[in-house]
Amino acid sequence: MSHSVPGPTPARRSVLRGSLAASAALALGGAGAAAPALALSGRPRAAWGVQTGDVTASSGLVWVRSDRPARMVVETSASESFRRTHRHHGPLLGAGSDFTGTTALRGLPAGEQIHYRVTLADPDDPRRTGEPVVGTFRTAPARRRDGVRFLWSGDIAGQGWGINPDIGGFRAFEEMRRLDPDFFLCSGDTIYADGPLQPSVTLPDGRVWRNVMTPEKAKVAETLDEYRGQFRYNLLDDNVRAFNAQVPSIVQWDDHEVRNNWYPGQILEDARYAEKDVDVLAARASRAFAEYFPVSTLHARGDGPSTGGRMHRVVRYGPLLDVFVLDMRSYRNANSPGRQADDTSGILGAEQLAWLKRELSRSRAVWKVLAADMPLGLVVPDGTNIEAIAQGDPGAPLGRELQIAELLRFIKHRRITGTLWLTADVHYTSAQHYAPERAAFQDFAPFWEFVSGPLAAGGFPANALDATFGPERVFVRAPERANLSPMESPQYFGEVDIDGGSGELTVRLRAEGGTVLFSKVLRPGRVGQ
Repeated sequence: MSHSVPGPTPARRSVLRGSLAASAALALGGAGAAAPALALSGRPRAAWGVQTGDVTASSGLVWVRSDRPARMVVETSASESFRRTHRHHGPLLGAGSDFTGTTALRGLPAGEQIHYRVTLADPDDPRRTGEPVVGTFRTAPARRRDGVRFLWSGDIAGQGWGINPDIGGFRAFEEMRRLDPDFFLCSGDTIYADGPLQPSVTLPDGRVWRNVMTPEKAKVAETLDEYRGQFRYNLLDDNVRAFNAQVPSIVQWDDHEVRNNWYPGQILEDARYAEKDVDVLAARASRAFAEYFPVSTLHARGDGPSTGGRMHRVVRYGPLLDVFVLDMRSYRNANSPGRQADDTSGILGAEQLAWLKRELSRSRAVWKVLAADMPLGLVVPDGTNIEAIAQGDPGAPLGRELQIAELLRFIKHRRITGTLWLTADVHYTSAQHYAPERAAFQDFAPFWEFVSGPLAAGGFPANALDATFGPERVFVRAPERANLSPMESPQYFGEVDIDGGSGELTVRLRAEGGTVLFSKVLRPGRVGQ
């Protein structure tokens, strides 16, 4: 599979040229489970591209993957000519981390375009280096007047719809790249480890969808190497690699990084799995996640939500914005009908809830985005149980709703302004306004929740609303039948634009193809917008 990336913007032309040149030799025949061409001779190659993550005003993380043992070196510069550079020495990349590595960049200037190049050196002979791979990103602004603009979405390569070269692969990534945002918030389901692909799928209208295939995508992931192969799959797409070279990400996980609707302590009855203990699967998946994404609170040597690291964190993006990245998966209780009158674990766990309250109280940002991997008021079933928070009972909070009620009450009583919720998960796009006058539970200040996705997966009809917190569906765009392919239904992503002068925040719900479906302007410091 190889599809070209058309028309880079002039300011990014050399960055994309370097990124794509480095990945052009990534042949599909060797791009599956094992590292491509682990030869005993030659120079290290970074054919999987580069990524940056968790960028702030003064720091960021740079990621790369080698095809063999190598030492990672990152050089940064104020210009794409790299006339003057600063060198950052990175880790030794080896089999223990699947030849991936992340280097922290510190002491960066605020609000500036940073150009970087990653060089891989032979650990036994530093003079033997591979072709550098280049990328760029903007640091967060130090001044409020500079403004912030970012995109969000989730749900990638799901429901049987993988990389289809006939339609240009994951096209939405190229569309997002052209918008040149400050960063991208990936709201979970970054892979579908439980969703094997078929080489081809015949659509209801007779057209044929073709998937690029690798060995790992032909079965559910169970081993560490199989989870690693799931993350590598998305990097086969030219659009994804070009996007990663230009746009830094803030990434979280949800269920499909491990297995559909999983929760800690679950024992599977799924015949596809030889390993039935979900905790074992989650530990392997979280390690692979940490290896393949640059996340400031995770480490690529086995640490993750199941083994000591944590997914939840705050990314402070200048005076206008703090992003509170939630983990609604690692600390939740078992899925149930959600009717219990006492629930201390909820969906966040007691420790994460305390952390969130503390960090919200400390935040001085004008806007506080709560990046949730699941929606609040949409009923997401798991058979006869509940997978998300809302359980369909419109009355007083029960089950996991109790924890959300506690959080919303805290936000109101501490007079924390500028909160809004962003999520994906349900494979359509919508805007919900929550207000106490419509709600069974009324001790909270009104707020908005915006949903966008999928980015490269099947589309699904809209979920029912639960009236406990008084949601009103102000906008929705969803297919009428389940699992429409990206050839039948557009993919969705959202845009958030914070004006540096007025502080106003504009949310735009976008459909692939350049259409803005819905727009809402929120004013800073106000309640009940």
